[in-house]
Amino acid sequence: MSGEVQKILKNADCVCFDVDSTVIQEEGIDELAKFCNKGAEVANLTAKAMTGTMTFQESLKLRLDIIQPTLTQIRDFLKTKPPTLTPGVKNLINLLHSRKIPVYLISGGFKCIIAPIAAQLNIPYDHIYANRLKFYYSGEHAGFDENAPTSRSGGKAVVIDFLKKQHNYKNVILIGDGATDLEASPPADGFIGYGGNVIRPTVQAKAKWFVTDFNEVIDVLNQ
Repeated sequence: MSGEVQKILKNADCVCFDVDSTVIQEEGIDELAKFCNKGAEVANLTAKAMTGTMTFQESLKLRLDIIQPTLTQIRDFLKTKPPTLTPGVKNLINLLHSRKIPVYLISGGFKCIIAPIAAQLNIPYDHIYANRLKFYYSGEHAGFDENAPTSRSGGKAVVIDFLKKQHNYKNVILIGDGATDLEASPPADGFIGYGGNVIRPTVQAKAKWFVTDFNEVIDVLNQ
């Protein structure tokens, strides 16, 4: 079964990555919660969202209502707690770029936190599909953009469908660790489950190809 996904990878028009626990080692919203001293309450909700026991939008709203991050807190968080890239991901993305294969980041996290990660990986800003935090003029928390597809369960599939229609992609690979990634294939033509930071049993059981090291993906591309 992994051979089928590997064949699609070798002919990929584009590769889409989840961000939290895939491209970076952390779960961004959990780290932001810890930074705002709301860590324990939010980690519990993230776990529920990942196992699919509540809708993604419900858990996102609940978590943000607990954290209430201000614009100043977000800026301080980015300065003092930059995310850690997962080993091997930069090499994999460099390899894809060297072959002129576009790379997209599709995440239930926040664009303002993901933008510096994309910059490190030379991924264009307009290749980030993620949620947008809203703030009042005072800088206080004002919720999130509920129209963004990634703010809802099934949103990653909506983004991939859009990319396929817009660019006429025929072989789209999605790499991710969570239930929201697994459910986005189809429309993604091939899904690679990633367990290098955290193994989600459902994803490990259902993914046709499951890896714990990005070098496994690099090796297939280099065959």
